[in-house]
This record gives sequence, C-alpha cells and structure tokens, in this order.
Amino acid sequence: MLNTACRSLVRSIDPADSLVLVGLAGTRVAVASRTDLPDPANAVDWADELMPQQLRMLLHAGVTTTIVIGYGPATRITPVVDTVTPRLRDAGFDVFDALRVTDRRYYSYLCQEPTCCPIDGVPFDPDRSDLTLHAIVAGCSTLPDRRALVASIALIDGPARTAVTRATYKARARRRALTAEGGRNALIRAGEDIVRATFARYADDQVLTDDELAWLTVLLPITATRDTAWRATDSQPWHVALWSDITRRAQPDLAAAPASLLAFAAWRSGAGALASVAVDRALQANPTYSLAQLIDRVLREGLPPSVLDGWPAQDFPTAP
Repeated sequence: MLNTACRSLVRSIDPADSLVLVGLAGTRVAVASRTDLPDPANAVDWADELMPQQLRMLLHAGVTTTIVIGYGPATRITPVVDTVTPRLRDAGFDVFDALRVTDRRYYSYLCQEPTCCPIDGVPFDPDRSDLTLHAIVAGCSTLPDRRALVASIALIDGPARTAVTRATYKARARRRALTAEGGRNALIRAGEDIVRATFARYADDQVLTDDELAWLTVLLPITATRDTAWRATDSQPWHVALWSDITRRAQPDLAAAPASLLAFAAWRSGAGALASVAVDRALQANPTYSLAQLIDRVLREGLPPSVLDGWPAQDFPTAP
C-alpha cells in the first residue's frame, strides 16, 4: 500500500511521541497537524476532545484522503490509531494508510502485503529525506515535540535579558516624552517607522539592536502600530524568524503583541504547532489580548491558511 509519496512523508517527519494527521486533496498535501500522544488508557477521551477540531480542519481544506502516522512504541500508538482511524472513515474521509514509526522503522496497520510491508517493518534513515514538510507539518522536521517548540521561543535570560530590560526602560521614557510632545499621531508615525525598519532589517538577514527592539515593543501595544505590523506579516519563513526573535527578547509584559504576530505568521506558513505555542505565550502575557484570542479561535476551528490567500488584501476578522 505504501507508495513513494507516503514513504517520503514518513521519512520527512520525525517527531517523538506524536500523532501526525496528513490530509490530501487529490494527490496534493493540503494540510497536516501534529499532536502529543495521550496515555493509551485515555485514547477515547482524548479523541473525543481532539477529533472534532481535526475533522473541521480536514473539511475546510477540501481533504478527501488521509494518512495517519504515529511516532512511538506500539503500546502507545496502536490504541490511538484504532480510535482515530474509524472516526476518519465515519466522517467520510478515505484512510490511505495508518502507520507506526518506531526505532527507525515504519509499520503499516492496513497493508498486509509482505513484499510491501514486512512484519518486522521497513528501515529508514530520518536524516536523509527527499521531501521537506517542515512548512506543512507544524514544526516537526527540526523540533521533536511541543517541549522543544516551547523552548524555541522561550524568554532570553542572563546578560541579554538585563540589556533588553535597560533598553525597555529607556524606550518607555522615550514614548512618554513623544506622547507629551506630539500626542497619539506622533506615536502612530513612530510605530510605522519602526515596523518598516524592522521588516527591512530582517529581510536582510539582520536583527534589531536592543534599543530598536525595545522601541518596537513599547509601540506595538498601540493598535494602529500592531495592525501595521500585522498587515505586513505573511507566510515567508523570515517573518516567522522575525517574530520568534522579538518574542524571545521582548520584556515579558510586552510579549503579547509579538507572540500573537508570531502565531499568525506560523499559522500562515502551515506551522500549526508553533502557532499554538505562540498563542499560549501571548495569552500568558495578556489573557485578554484580542489578537491572540482570535488566532486561538482560528486554530481551534481548524481553518487552513488558504482561507487568507491574497493577504493582506483578503479581510481577516477584526481584532479590536
């Protein structure tokens, strides 16, 4: 049952203790998602909570065929596959194959042909892949699990944190002075200038200085400035890198805006797990932050990035 494309999917994704669900529209990979494996005893309750969102995601993406891939030992994968596979079929999706990847071998739950799917599995080298899916499968090609994703955007510490704290203190004083001198319009103009400079800097594979970053982060809470940055943010990989860097370096109480913009960039690029982690960071910084709540709802509804093809000309629901 395994063809070349299916083998390539397995080789391209190597997350630990995860279930990856791949949705195909025809022969094209339309959407994919990764979730942590549940305790085997909780597989049914886990599926009750997870599968409605996953089924909406597949429906919105126009998926007709699915591939289920579990990464981990058989004792953890089999109960999950046995629970998920019939739910996909009951919802009207064809299950092309259901696979388990354990110790650099993959096994099919559906293929019984020994020449194709031997009982002792098919060996493969995950370090040698002919298909890159890191922009589709949420963070799985380079980061093994959710913990690694969280660590990838964790706050900096040590001397680097001290330097940003000092720069932010000065930036806040600068904002107060500018407000007193020119009012809100002056702040909005300053915000547009620093957003424009930020994108130019990262497009040239450079980063902001601590003073520049601090100035950006004290202006991003202004809705007009955030929206300027939002409209400029799309699915390009360096947009994810830009907001990842700023999320890590921003003062904790100023992280909601950059983390939300990271979540948006990650979702647009297909990195759903990173988007989810970034939303969590934003809501930790500000539980009522509207843009974070909006993107969280988009992720929970399983909307595919294709709904915003043509962004920013295409309208996105308003985040006040």
